[in-house]
Formats: sequence, structure tokens, C-alpha cells
Amino acid sequence: MQLDHYVNTIGRHLRARFGERVHKLPLHANFTCPNRDGTLGRGGCTFCNVRSFSDEAEAPIAQQLEARRVRADRARRYLAYFQAYTSTYAEVATLQRLYEEALTGADIVGLCVGTRPDCVPDAALDLLAGYRERGYEVWLELGLQSAFDDTLARVNRGHGFAAYADATARAHARGIPVCTHLIVGLPGEAPERSLDTLERVLELGVEGLKLHPLMIVKGSRLAAAWRRGEVAPPDAAHYADVAAEMIRRTPAEVVYHRVSATANAPTLLAPAWCAGRFEGIHEIARRLAAHGAHGAQGCLTARPLAHTSRPTPVQRAALHPN
Repeated sequence: MQLDHYVNTIGRHLRARFGERVHKLPLHANFTCPNRDGTLGRGGCTFCNVRSFSDEAEAPIAQQLEARRVRADRARRYLAYFQAYTSTYAEVATLQRLYEEALTGADIVGLCVGTRPDCVPDAALDLLAGYRERGYEVWLELGLQSAFDDTLARVNRGHGFAAYADATARAHARGIPVCTHLIVGLPGEAPERSLDTLERVLELGVEGLKLHPLMIVKGSRLAAAWRRGEVAPPDAAHYADVAAEMIRRTPAEVVYHRVSATANAPTLLAPAWCAGRFEGIHEIARRLAAHGAHGAQGCLTARPLAHTSRPTPVQRAALHPN
């Protein structure tokens, strides 16, 4: 069962733009985070595995790219994905050096930069806008997780929804697409809150979304609460129900970079289903398929996704902004 029959996935988006398969290559550039280095706080978000990356020294960017190319199945073009930590949390000269190193290869067609909404200075946005003007695919990935400030405080996020709204507006003013990360199943949040978060994000305008179930990982503060029975991550069925509903409420031109997430042992403590790459994806696809003609992305909006790999005029405009 193909997810991109129902969902405007990043794979579908990139095939439409470049005419072939394009893969993301995740990078670790030894950034840190203001929520753990003392600038905003210590220990990071409660769901974050603080120790898993501590004292980790990764190889140079070029070496990482080469190693990850070997594992990228059936692709000849790539996006350099600065994934670990807060990848705009440095002086702009440092950012430029790292981003330029990643773009050196002729097969690298763009950048995805993961960061926090409160760590996106104008200088970093100007830098990313410059790459976009040169024809690169550029995505600013903002970790929001929830649009509710009480939830963000509960998980020690260190910022509120206003920071996200501000960063998104400044990115859009420069023509930079935003991919927003959302977590389903955060402590204290009913499923309805995930749907409300989606609506608030869509109201501001967003080009991409990435959905994650809450995962309990070794080294996080939530791990202790989970052992005490105070918090439970969603099971696969519950998560798929919520994620499928969110997808059906998402306009067709929004690109889904991910609809589930995984972690490996021994880092992952719960839920066990997140150890497998495809279980969550297949559960979501089954639920969308069960709705028949009303199962595609956008079916609950004015712009449902066509059951074809050919983009609509709205999608073509988003895919070819230059």
C-alpha cells in the first residue's frame, strides 16, 4: 500500500521537481542547543535523549555525506539535512562554512536545516534565502511540537507559540519554505489538541509538515515518568487514527516530510512499534485507504490530493517557485 497514493510526501514532491528519486542525507555538525547549554536552561526538552549525543564528535561534513550516500538506496541526488540539535545556533560565518561544505557535491541539490523557532536570526534566514535564489531546494525545519504554550512549558521546550509565528513570518518574507515538526501524544494533550495545533499552524501558512509519535527514549526526563507509570506514549492504532485525521485536514499542496518516526534499541524504551520503520506508515495508509475517495490528503479541505503522481497547478507553483 503506497502512502504517496494518499499523501503529498517529500518523495513525491522531489520526484515531481527533479524528475527522479532524491534522498535526504542526515548530518551532525556538532551544534548544541540553548535549552541545554545554559542559555535558556539545562537538560533540554523532557522528551529529548540528552546523553545520546553528548560528547559525540562526528566526522567532517564531506565524510558524513559520502558514508550516507552508500546507504541511500536507488538515489543519485540528495538533500543535505542538518538534523542534529539546533542547526542555526552559531555565528553566520560558521553556518555559511558548514552549509557550503555540504553543497560542494554536484549531486547535492539542496539543504534542509532543522532548528528551534527561537534560534532563527535574520542573518541565518538571509543566508538560506541566498541558496534558494541560486536554485537550491531549501527547507527550514522548525521544531514546534505543539501550538499550546502550557504543553510547551510542560515539556520544558523553552519557547512559546509566538516564537514559532515570528520565525515563520520572517522565513516566508524571504520566500523560504517552512517544514513544521509536530508530536502526537505529548503529556497532557488529548487527540483534539493535535488537530487544533494543526489548524493553528495551517492558519499561519506552512509548506511542509513532519509528524512524530511521542517516544520514550533512554536518557530523557520522560523516561523516569514512564517508569513510574505517569506517562504513556500512543499505541500504533491510536497514533494512526490521529495522524490520518491530520492528513485529511491538510491542504494538498503541503508536503509531508514524515508521518511517523523510529528509534533504535537500546535508546528506544517505548512504544515498541516505533522500532520498526514501516508499521506506523502502514497503519496510517490503511486508515486513509479505508475512507476510499475521502481518504486522500486534503479531502476535508477545499483541495483534495489527486490520486496521481502528477502535481496539480497549485502544487506545480509550490514546486517551482523560481
